[in-house]
Amino acid sequence: MERPAWKAFIIVISIAVMLTGGCGGQNEPPSVKKSRAIAAENIELRKELDRRSREIEKLKGQHKEEIDEQKQLLAECLKEKDIWQNKSRQNIRSQVKGVLDTVLEENKKLRDENTRLKAQIEEFRI
Repeated sequence: MERPAWKAFIIVISIAVMLTGGCGGQNEPPSVKKSRAIAAENIELRKELDRRSREIEKLKGQHKEEIDEQKQLLAECLKEKDIWQNKSRQNIRSQVKGVLDTVLEENKKLRDENTRLKAQIEEFRI
């Protein structure tokens, strides 16, 4: 073969090798590969976001239940506090009444004794 034919033959073979290698579909342009990688990452991120959202909703539900329970306990404690305050007031009233009754009774006895002693003093003066 002559030199120009030889060069043409090599060029044709090179082009054929490049064309057959590129037709395999293995080598995609970088932008397509990047797009697929980004799409896969987006899918994973959406799944993670969904998992997190479900977890947040679950925690919100638990938190609401705990708050409702605490509110109920607070209401019960306030009722019990009112009951104890009323009992305390009644107890104080009964104690004061008991002391007042005793003081009034003692006062009456002392007045009676005072009246009796005044009468005795009048008897001795005569």
